[in-house]
Amino acid sequence: MTYRYAIYAAPAPGSALARHAAAWLGRDALTDLPRAQPLPQTMPITREADRYGFHGTLKPPFQLAEGRDEAALLDALAAYAARTAPVDLGPLSVQDLSGFIALRPVVSPPALAALAADVVEAFDGFRRPPDAAELARRRVHGLTPAQEANLARWGYPYVMDEFRLHFTLTSRLPAAERAPLIAWLQRYFDPALSAPFILDTLWLFVEPAPGAPFRQVAGFALAGKS
Repeated sequence: MTYRYAIYAAPAPGSALARHAAAWLGRDALTDLPRAQPLPQTMPITREADRYGFHGTLKPPFQLAEGRDEAALLDALAAYAARTAPVDLGPLSVQDLSGFIALRPVVSPPALAALAADVVEAFDGFRRPPDAAELARRRVHGLTPAQEANLARWGYPYVMDEFRLHFTLTSRLPAAERAPLIAWLQRYFDPALSAPFILDTLWLFVEPAPGAPFRQVAGFALAGKS
């Protein structure tokens, strides 16, 4: 039994970005195999990002609702992808996001926000509502009224108007550590960021058991027309 599912953006397997990211995090989420890190001393700051795999969240992790199963989710993803157009995100860059370091679009196109909102809504029928412990965990650092409304309606604070696509590279770091590491990471990822990132596949990631590393298990090519 899978504990949780998530719908993510991720680079094409075998691409320069996928290889650089897997090495930076120390694990390839597609194969679940370890990778030698370019800066092994940074392992503590990549551990949490590594657990989730290199990804940009579209539909945050969820348990299946009563009466839903994995086969139905896979069928729904295939049908959705067949009618949905890819989105050109333009170039990515290494950025500071509220104390975390992440790869983000230099400019987020409106089509990205529209796709993310649609994915959240389209697959909401598969989501089991969060329990009291999960709600409390989401609220521990404080939420804005808009984020609280999202949590109540969609089970996660950072969706809809609060959505910011990001591919997390580190845990939250002190300000003094972020600037030099951002500069180093930009140089490290530069060879993999020469081309725009095309969001042309929805990836299903799974968490096999609570706290286990997420696996990248199935990709669904976006084949619709713009």
